[in-house]
Amino acid sequence: MDQVAIVILNYNGKSFLEQFLPSVLAHSEGCPVYVADNNSTDGSLAFLQSKFASVRLIRLPVNFGYAGGYNAALKQIEATYFLLLNSDVEVSDGWLSPLLRRMEANPLVAACQPKIRAFQNPALFEYAGAAGGYIDYLGYPFCRGRLFDTIEEDQHQYDDARQIFWATGACMLVRSDVFRRLDGFDPRFFAHMEEVDWCWRAKNAGYQIWYCPESTIYHVGGGTLHKSNPHKTFLNYRNSLAMLYKNLPTGHVVLNILIRLVLDGLSGVRLLLTGHWQDTLAILKAHFAFYSWLPYLRKQRNALADLRNNRITHREIHPHSIVWQYFVKGKKTFRELLTEKNSQ
Repeated sequence: MDQVAIVILNYNGKSFLEQFLPSVLAHSEGCPVYVADNNSTDGSLAFLQSKFASVRLIRLPVNFGYAGGYNAALKQIEATYFLLLNSDVEVSDGWLSPLLRRMEANPLVAACQPKIRAFQNPALFEYAGAAGGYIDYLGYPFCRGRLFDTIEEDQHQYDDARQIFWATGACMLVRSDVFRRLDGFDPRFFAHMEEVDWCWRAKNAGYQIWYCPESTIYHVGGGTLHKSNPHKTFLNYRNSLAMLYKNLPTGHVVLNILIRLVLDGLSGVRLLLTGHWQDTLAILKAHFAFYSWLPYLRKQRNALADLRNNRITHREIHPHSIVWQYFVKGKKTFRELLTEKNSQ
């Protein structure tokens, strides 16, 4: 059995594979590289077969999305660790070793991520992951180095290895036995928030998630679905509500979700007033989709009851609303959030 299997999920990403796969192969010696293809129609498989014979291919019959695609692919791979890597990522020499050392040093570490910088502007952190992921008590995700659309320059202010709440799906090393024990990603999510949901379940089960600044990668971001796409808005809002319902401790779920629904409504009004009516419609659709999921989510919540009861709170969940702190109080960086938190 391989120690580390690098697994790239692909959907019509031939151009990214052509651009970035050589760096992965060059700097991941000794690790098999898999490309799991979500039934692409852009000639990705033929291209890989002709240009990258060493890459192991997994053909999926339909587009299962990120969540279902990785679930299906990883069932076909035997390795101690899975390195889940987006196709639009450039890696560099020595990127994998610090992640592996972190996992090997502590069996309680279920997943870890590197520092993520923007490929187009390497001085900046990248939106999807930056220097490690967190959420507030209402389920809004943010990162060290990125709050909403404010992205910081990397001035080595976040070069300390530490526990985080979630590791980004753009590049995360996961312990295969834990991934399977927790039933992988929720396939209904399709894409977006599934890694946050999985990390929350892992933390409730007593595991740790870490950020490793000794490793740096460069991510394009939005390669499959750009952040301006209303469908991305739909997926993020629907999946965030579902994640909250599944994982919030008893006594918090009703009130927190009610507050979140109100804030989502305000967000929809704001988008409408700025001319983004399609995103407003996407939020409405997301809410109705969430309501239609409630029978399924109740079953999921009941199945996860023991995990929630084991770990009620996590210090990596910010106890205040980052919506209020960002938009009303003007707190634009992770350090400013911590300053306010520590003063209260």
